[in-house]
Amino acid sequence: MERYIRNMEALSVEEIKILNNSKVCVVGCGGLGGYIIEMLARIGVEYITAIDGDVFDETNLNRQLVSHTKNMGKSKSIEAKKRIELINPHTYINAIDMMIDQSNSTSLLKDHDVIIDALDNIKTRILIQSTSSKLNIPMVHGAIGGFYGQVTTIFPNDNTLDFLYPKDSRGEKGIEKKLGNPSFIPPLIASIEVAEVIKILINRGDLLRKKILLIDLLNNSYDIIHIE
Repeated sequence: MERYIRNMEALSVEEIKILNNSKVCVVGCGGLGGYIIEMLARIGVEYITAIDGDVFDETNLNRQLVSHTKNMGKSKSIEAKKRIELINPHTYINAIDMMIDQSNSTSLLKDHDVIIDALDNIKTRILIQSTSSKLNIPMVHGAIGGFYGQVTTIFPNDNTLDFLYPKDSRGEKGIEKKLGNPSFIPPLIASIEVAEVIKILINRGDLLRKKILLIDLLNNSYDIIHIE
């Protein structure tokens, strides 16, 4: 437990053991996902599935934690695994070097305690929500763009993303493609997503369930919208 001793004022020994025995699936290993995976490993989640079929390119260097000049063209999920092996050898990273889609979502997402959306693709986010609901697994959604970000926690059948992304406005990409992603926004939103995951796993604290946290760093605005 020496590794986790600095967590112990915030978490009990029993809660740390819960994290040690939890299985979390992170879909997307880029801007949000890289930070999420590392935070989970450092706090003690010892089984993480990391799903991403993409590779790093030079445009990722401005914000993606796992990217560096020597791993351009390499798999994001496999590079995340290599990084975590150096940080916490107790954490097993199940690196899935493929994109999630309708044909494989059930097999990839099943048997986890929580699923985390770290995507930039609205269509796939909706797929994850649907599959998570069928599997009876809670999920945490995060999205970023420019100075802005949002987080919500979605339990089976909540269908919160249907509120955020009405059917007539669902493109392939979210607003991040238009607004860009500066370096400071991914770690902020990722940290809030991880906090939600931890609260789900230890069953303590106030979740962002049926609530959406909207963050505007340009104007220092933090708002919670209730959707029921």
